[in-house]
Amino acid sequence: QVQLVESGGGSVQAGGSLRLSCAASGFASTKYCMGWFRQAPGKGREGVAAMSTGSTGLINIYYADSVKGRFTVSQDNAKNTLFLQMNSLKPEDTAMYYCAASAVGSRCSGAYWDKPGLFGYWGQGTQVTVSS
Repeated sequence: QVQLVESGGGSVQAGGSLRLSCAASGFASTKYCMGWFRQAPGKGREGVAAMSTGSTGLINIYYADSVKGRFTVSQDNAKNTLFLQMNSLKPEDTAMYYCAASAVGSRCSGAYWDKPGLFGYWGQGTQVTVSS
């Protein structure tokens, strides 16, 4: 049974940091494109970052322009866990954050990494609130 469980959300002031975790079970996350998405109230779900580790060790990483330089995605293969380190948080980062796995391919692609419709497995989400 495929399961993704996010944790690490919370409330911080602008400029603060949070580290989100996504524990995967029922499959090897290294064989999927793993992504972080977020959804603010009244808005659509948007891609934040995605990462894949190919069988050859080639790592593909993508970030939304709005988070480049502030967020870092990483993966602990031994623990089958995906992370999102978020620094210099802004009020506009406030949203529910979701972890997802794509069955489209084992390697993230610029063509689909930020398209939620192409990710088949989702966690329940963790809330991030940034106050000014």
